[in-house]
Amino acid sequence: MMKWVFLLVLLLLGAVGAVLGGAVGYRWMHNMFYTQRVMPGEFNFSMPTGSLPRDGGQLYHSPAEREAASARRNPVAATADSVRKGGELFTIYCTPCHGSSGQGDGPVSTRFVPPADLTNPDLHKVRTDGYWQSYLSAGGAVMPSYAEALTPDERWHVVNYLRTLAKK
Repeated sequence: MMKWVFLLVLLLLGAVGAVLGGAVGYRWMHNMFYTQRVMPGEFNFSMPTGSLPRDGGQLYHSPAEREAASARRNPVAATADSVRKGGELFTIYCTPCHGSSGQGDGPVSTRFVPPADLTNPDLHKVRTDGYWQSYLSAGGAVMPSYAEALTPDERWHVVNYLRTLAKK
């Protein structure tokens, strides 16, 4: 008898909870039978605000634009924190080609054109911070662009780290 009373109370509590809680009967499991039909070439959705970038800085592609970018000054001070962040980003994105030391001895360099030795002080005398940042932004002869992977500030942190490689 107690078993039936307990079951009845449980069912009543469930019913009251469903009514007071505003339980909505909706299908939580979508399947192919109930999919929305979309005709070929029909616009079937709208993009959420902010999903397509409209800005993000200038990418430098032509030699003239690269030269103009070379004149840019580094807005991120070369503090210990900036160099540390740049080193972490260098390890993630640059080590496969340039190696952990920056000498162009990464694992990718054994099969492809070896990248530049970033520890060469002569290279750093010729190249400005703006040049390095534009190279990270637009890429180069064999180096891809990292504009989508790194924010502009992160690229400047990497530039600050690159400057320390020449001193080692």
